[in-house]
Amino acid sequence: MMNLDLTEEQQLLERTVREWGARAVAPRIRELDRAHQFDRNLFPQMAELGLLGISVPQQYGGAGMDYLALGVACEELEYVDTSLRVILSVHAGLNCLTLLSWGTEDQKQRYLIPQAQGKKIATFALTEPSAGSDARGIQTVAIKKRDRYHLTGEKMWISLGDVADNFLVFAWSDLEKKKQRDPNGISAFIVERASKGFSSGTLKEKWGILAGNTGFFKMEEVEVPQENLVGREGEGFKIAMFALDQGRYTVAAGATGLIRACRDASVTYAKQRKTFGVEIGSHQLVKEMIAQMESDYQASRLLWMRAGWLKNVGRRNTRETGLAKWFSTVASERAASDAVQIHGANGYSDEYPVGRFYRNCKGAVIYEGTREIHKLMQADYVLGYRNDRPTRCELPPFETAETMTARS
Repeated sequence: MMNLDLTEEQQLLERTVREWGARAVAPRIRELDRAHQFDRNLFPQMAELGLLGISVPQQYGGAGMDYLALGVACEELEYVDTSLRVILSVHAGLNCLTLLSWGTEDQKQRYLIPQAQGKKIATFALTEPSAGSDARGIQTVAIKKRDRYHLTGEKMWISLGDVADNFLVFAWSDLEKKKQRDPNGISAFIVERASKGFSSGTLKEKWGILAGNTGFFKMEEVEVPQENLVGREGEGFKIAMFALDQGRYTVAAGATGLIRACRDASVTYAKQRKTFGVEIGSHQLVKEMIAQMESDYQASRLLWMRAGWLKNVGRRNTRETGLAKWFSTVASERAASDAVQIHGANGYSDEYPVGRFYRNCKGAVIYEGTREIHKLMQADYVLGYRNDRPTRCELPPFETAETMTARS
């Protein structure tokens, strides 16, 4: 039986992250956003809280908490600022959980453990200048020479791309299959920043998530040892889709936090601001917008929590995770737009947070599957055109009395 009530441990995590965000980040976030400045000091603080390895088992350096805990952390982080949640999405979700399921024991020892402990920062690199939603459009190639792969190509719009230590990179290892656009020709590799031929930079002209690092990197004959091949050769596309299941989950939970932030800011303002002699919260159309935010928040939370529960019990959740990501990100865009509207002219000012919410929300409607991609996916599920089969590796379920009962 599905139970979405938070455990005492999860409630403690929720309070801890909320208090840390309010104390350590919220007072500074407007200035960081204005300055387009990414604060590297966040990494050790998040590591100390156990967030960077939150759902990685303790044997691999993590906190050993479940996937609902990961969602809780993402919601609380994005409540403060999207840039915080992005760190968890790419480091803990897209990279660490992928290595947990697809990595060899040697890779877990060399990369997953230091990443979960926060000693190394990791990210995910699929997108390129000519390839976003069309993953088969990537141009990066990996040519094998004896016991090493030589990677050449460019990745773009990579979160933490100019600050991460380790990269999960996708490239064509079979050039004949590349010509045919056969995804079975794509492989996944762990690439280190220190590699010869690797260079990176920061994208400076972004519209939103200004306090976060978004970058690009180039590889010119970067040598990667064979033992850094993740999975088998040709499994890269499957691995990328698996990783996106985890990333989209964190995005959904984060967008839910942004909806809550919009709601809370709007309620506060609506009770302070007066027009025509009364609080604007007493006007019917303002109430309607706030009611929509509350409805969207509750629905979004239920959707990501159901996806998290499915992860906890080891069941395939691509459909549910995609629905949560689609619904919550679109709802967050609506909430941010209405929050600006409620604030009126003040919403157009950087003195209030809702303008930042509005700039930040748009990215999530685009990355990790645009709203259009997810809309088509959900239609295909309903029409019976899409039927996801389990991949070779799924997230390991958490063995509790409840989850064992659920699987029996």
